[in-house]
Amino acid sequence: MARCLVACGSNLGARREQLDRAVELLRFMPGVSLEAVSRYRETQPVGGTAGQQAYLNGACLIETDLAPRQLLDALSAVENTLLRERTQRWGPRTIDLDLLIYDDVVMDSPELTLPHPRMTTRRFVLEPCVEIAPTLPHPGCGCTLRDLLDNISVPHPLVAVVGAAGTGADHVAATIAEATLSRLLTAPAPAPDDADPAAWRATAQAWAEPLETARWHDTDHPTVADFWLDGLPVAATRHLDAASLAAFEADVAELAANTIVPNVVILLVAEADVIESRLGDCAGGRRNAVACQSAAAAVPAALAVQERLVRRLRSRSQRTPRALVTVDARDLDRATAEAAAAVEAML
Repeated sequence: MARCLVACGSNLGARREQLDRAVELLRFMPGVSLEAVSRYRETQPVGGTAGQQAYLNGACLIETDLAPRQLLDALSAVENTLLRERTQRWGPRTIDLDLLIYDDVVMDSPELTLPHPRMTTRRFVLEPCVEIAPTLPHPGCGCTLRDLLDNISVPHPLVAVVGAAGTGADHVAATIAEATLSRLLTAPAPAPDDADPAAWRATAQAWAEPLETARWHDTDHPTVADFWLDGLPVAATRHLDAASLAAFEADVAELAANTIVPNVVILLVAEADVIESRLGDCAGGRRNAVACQSAAAAVPAALAVQERLVRRLRSRSQRTPRALVTVDARDLDRATAEAAAAVEAML
């Protein structure tokens, strides 16, 4: 039997009655054993259209012998029974059942991603989950659900928005800082575009200074940064030789030991054509042949940086942020909205 967590929510109609009915349908579902149900919490909508009613949110801990896709189908059947309509992303709904965790399974398919890709920053998800399963491990983060809730509950959280060139990380960081009334921290210096080890060390020192633990700010709002100190060696990989890179990584590790670790990293990812278009400004009738050719040449390097960033963020090293939200940057407006929702959900 697999231990699973299911989030439940409703903001249309008789919210409590619909949640109670969904729980009862789960209780008597073949192949499912309902172990615990959290109390319901009222929360304001995050993302989606304006003017929605408040949600009632909760969570259920179950055991099941259904396979992940079978369980997903069973949850969809409960939603259909309670007249769930799927006409709008993040729109109002009579009932919403999300499969958050299925044992230690990690998977990513068009139909189902496990663990749920946005649960690590959603307070309205983590609080009811911690109520009923505080020590349950999160398979992707290597920590418990209690750890994840504590991670977004620090007084002054740091959110780093990162991505390879052409993904729009600086734009997204600035926009979500404004939308969430957060302090914006921009990279004090650009990453060098050469093989001079001294230039890379100077950049690392500049990036580390505003993040020093001893001088960390004490405002009431989060900080959103458009850079990640521990990710700087990723960008240096294509410029420095093996010996210089190893020395630089040691320098960054020494600097990082006295700096704030981001509580959340929002990683923007994009395909080659999107990166090429943005790097060369090759869209909307503003084509420039030289710029586009230069952009095309830069795409392989940007994609390599993107791949290395993904690996570094999933490595579970000592300074890897506990919460990672990966956002598709193909549509920059949509990416910004999703990143802003991830930060709003923490607060």
